Amino acid sequence: MTTIVTIAKEPVAGRVKTRLTPPLSPAQAALLAEAAIEDTLRTVAATPAGQRVLALDGLPGSWLPPGFVVIPQRGTGLDERLAAAFADCRRLRPEPVVLIGMDTPQVTPGLLRDAAEALTECDAVFGPAADGGFWLLGLRRPDPGLLLGVPMSRPYTGAAQLERLSRAGLAVRRLPELTDVDTAADAFRVAAETPASRFAATLRGLAGSPEARVTEARATEAGALR
Repeated sequence: MTTIVTIAKEPVAGRVKTRLTPPLSPAQAALLAEAAIEDTLRTVAATPAGQRVLALDGLPGSWLPPGFVVIPQRGTGLDERLAAAFADCRRLRPEPVVLIGMDTPQVTPGLLRDAAEALTECDAVFGPAADGGFWLLGLRRPDPGLLLGVPMSRPYTGAAQLERLSRAGLAVRRLPELTDVDTAADAFRVAAETPASRFAATLRGLAGSPEARVTEARATEAGALR
């Protein structure tokens, strides 16, 4: 079996999704972040796994479904936090680990099953993000050294992580590219892909301001031009 770990931040106003403000307020951005976490964890809960772990910066809330082991994030930079999540999951249960973030509420159980199954044949599985990062990383033999020192939150983060895996001689399976929710335009694009999600419903409830409607129109136009 495979451990699936979600790395997330407690949805506290002013601490999460700050790039959504404006057009959203900090409180609205936190509500949208909570919806993204809930959708993601529900998807993980619906996916077969040896164990389900939440590596959390902060405290859990009512959005956490049953059946998850909650561990604190460790480290300062994101590379350290990701590396620690892999190491801690490996100590809890020595099996392959698939890690995802809270920024892709459109993820499906099928994608997570594909990631877990890939690790029966390959050393690593990689889900690229549209912004140049990655939304998923799976390792058959978790090794913190495969992440430490990789520059994070850069347009070339994904390429740098893939290079690190390649230099280690690992066989890597790639998954489809997904959009991370970083900006308001990203949020509207992802909500359009998953109209039945809590994320989409929450965004619809928050999108009544003129500023948000302008952002939605721009996101729709950008999608049409892609």
